[in-house]
Amino acid sequence: MVFYSQQAIEDLSDILTGLVSWVKHPLAIERAKKYVSDIRMTCDKLDTRTLHFNAQFPTHKRYGQKVYNYKRNKQTIWFIIYNLDQHGNVYVQRIISSHLTAVD
Repeated sequence: MVFYSQQAIEDLSDILTGLVSWVKHPLAIERAKKYVSDIRMTCDKLDTRTLHFNAQFPTHKRYGQKVYNYKRNKQTIWFIIYNLDQHGNVYVQRIISSHLTAVD
């Protein structure tokens, strides 16, 4: 099963808000909802994956041990940061854009 932290739920909401209010290129609400739905569907499938990659960036390691890189387009990757338990359950902790990830 896949579970979401309160922060991950807020991240999805913030992504939707950001997409429709983006000054450079705002998306129509329906298109923005589809975009966020695609991210959510990707998260919902994490428990079926056989490979889980360790978080590499210190920024990501603060939130979870594993990361899935969801490449949306040439410019944007969404890092889905999560933890696994011994039963294979996934706990999504954060969803962070490549534009906000510090490579420190």
